[in-house]
Amino acid sequence: MPQLKLAAFVFVLPFSLSAAPAARKAPPPPAEKYPLQNYLTAIAEEQWRARDAHLAAIKTPADVAARADYVRTEFLRALGGLPATRTPLHAQITGTLVREGYRVEKLIFESQPGCFVTANVYVPTKGAGPFPAILGAQGHSIEGKAYPTYQTAFITLALHGHIVLAFDPPGQGERFEQRDAAGKMQLLGHFSPGLQCMLTGGNIVRYFMWDGIRAVDYLLTRPDVDPKRIGACGNSGGGTQSAFLAVLEPRIAVAAPSCYWTSWPALWAKAGPQDPEQVLHQTIKRGIDYSDVLIAFAPKPIIMLTATKDSFPIAGAHAAHAEGKPIYSLLGAADQLEFFEYNDPHGWSQPRREATYAWFDRWFYGRSGPVQEPTVKPETIEALQSTATGQVVTALKGKTMQQLSLETAERLYAARRLAQMDNASDARAVIAARLEMPLTRAKPTVTSTGTRMQSGHRIETAEIAPEKGITLKVEIIGPSAATGARRPVVIIAADTESPAAPEWDRELASWIESGYMVVVARLRGLLPPDKLTEFGYTQRYRTAMRAITIGKTMSGMRVQDLLAVYDGIAARPDVTAKEISVIGRGQMGLIALYAAAMEPGIRKIVADGAPLSFRDVTRAKAIPSLFADSIVPGVFFDFDLPDIAKVAGSGRIVLVNPVSLADPATAANTARTEYGRNARVVPGVTNVSPRDLE
Repeated sequence: MPQLKLAAFVFVLPFSLSAAPAARKAPPPPAEKYPLQNYLTAIAEEQWRARDAHLAAIKTPADVAARADYVRTEFLRALGGLPATRTPLHAQITGTLVREGYRVEKLIFESQPGCFVTANVYVPTKGAGPFPAILGAQGHSIEGKAYPTYQTAFITLALHGHIVLAFDPPGQGERFEQRDAAGKMQLLGHFSPGLQCMLTGGNIVRYFMWDGIRAVDYLLTRPDVDPKRIGACGNSGGGTQSAFLAVLEPRIAVAAPSCYWTSWPALWAKAGPQDPEQVLHQTIKRGIDYSDVLIAFAPKPIIMLTATKDSFPIAGAHAAHAEGKPIYSLLGAADQLEFFEYNDPHGWSQPRREATYAWFDRWFYGRSGPVQEPTVKPETIEALQSTATGQVVTALKGKTMQQLSLETAERLYAARRLAQMDNASDARAVIAARLEMPLTRAKPTVTSTGTRMQSGHRIETAEIAPEKGITLKVEIIGPSAATGARRPVVIIAADTESPAAPEWDRELASWIESGYMVVVARLRGLLPPDKLTEFGYTQRYRTAMRAITIGKTMSGMRVQDLLAVYDGIAARPDVTAKEISVIGRGQMGLIALYAAAMEPGIRKIVADGAPLSFRDVTRAKAIPSLFADSIVPGVFFDFDLPDIAKVAGSGRIVLVNPVSLADPATAANTARTEYGRNARVVPGVTNVSPRDLE
């Protein structure tokens, strides 16, 4: 096989490839009804403009090389790095299926100790080796490598003289990670372990990448594989994996990712981000976009396989290609970047599969011309199983992504920074940096918007602006007759948009009857209860993930909000500033806890029904997707929630009904152990009342 700098291979595929799309940018994101989205979009647009300027400065091959190095460095940073040691693979073939023109070997290898990867190796039985080899990455399918559409592609590639190693990603195929109450293996998906992994400063795709890299290691142990002809392909989630591997695995010579391509502006405007493995910390802030995959891979051959009706917007794919094409031309390799577009929905449809076959034929064998997919017969799931039980967890006691993430979390937890710090001022700086929020705060703008009487209570409404683009609505509730005396205050950080209603909210009324002024504050990013669903890309999940990509966290923004409310209320002449306490309900309890650490002037805080610690979250077998609101990337490098209580100081924190996701029955006892004298734990409370501040 000639070296893959490819002036010798100037073939085109007019039978399937559309003409290269004209250079054009994706349309700007539309304004949304949800104010926080507009705020985040404004930040993202500024970051995209900065990226455009960097790309415009690329003029020489040396500039391209520098950009490619930057992209690889950023990918590794966002992934949390890769394991430093390549441990023994302990590869074993557990069975073989012999078919006409190819055979299927059932493979198991350990990408790292205790992490078993199940795979099928499709090997041509005609022609002389060594053969080119292709990593077949799987999209989101329950069957994993056994999904019939994927099998069809892998069989056809084998019939064309390519060895294909098709491996199951975590949570699919033979790598399900959770059982139901009856002991049956269940498809867990990637949300739960993906969110847990973010807490350790990485991303779950780190494990996907390491599986793929070790798969290449395995291929290179085989005498029937040509080490200079290694490729990668996949669709959807497999498109993501094959694209990321193109950035991180230098031994890959040719790539064909399908139904992955778009641009961040286009995806942002439509519905993105999507799964946690596609949400890399500060991706947009640091100027990384989809076309950077092309830049990092250049000048090696890569085809962008796209669908006009994809969930990955086609306009974004056009924009990515328009950014990548000049880079390839600058390197004298314009023919090594190709664009395929077909008018159909998301999926590895036959036209995209046939373009994949033609692409690898072109660069690995020098063959040109159309490729017609033959009729093949996929195997049953059971026939392709590499393990005895069909699951690595039951057959081999394999580690799950949650377990691997927990190991990392425990290692980082032992060395976390706040555990070694005694100076509260220094600790606040660490907390602010990790929450990606300002350490100092400006005086908020407070605007009264009206007063009404309701059920014997006086309700004043106001708007507080902690920063440009954000307006918080608050209700200040007290007795019907103003006495002029200063009153203690309790600020309730609500966890829904619903307005306060003293006539039915007995908890709220009890504070007023005890002489308190009650301030109900709705921090940014709340949604009506009917939209807070557990599954799918909900608006709340997407908002939290968008924040992560631009260098923000929902927690940091909400702490900023709560402190602005505190500052605005403390300045009122009818308030006893030293007697302001805060109640945070649900996940807002975490926000109240952070606020207590950042503002010594808050008298006490009550976290009502809040998760007791991040350590507990990583120990849980599964967590709700709504926890995305509370994700702080890399938090274990610096602190856990009990450390925040320590910074706040003894006697200021009350944990009412703390929630354990790992072991609900022991939540109160675990909280007492982990918080010690830095928090009072009060289980079994229905309504928080003034006595809880005593």
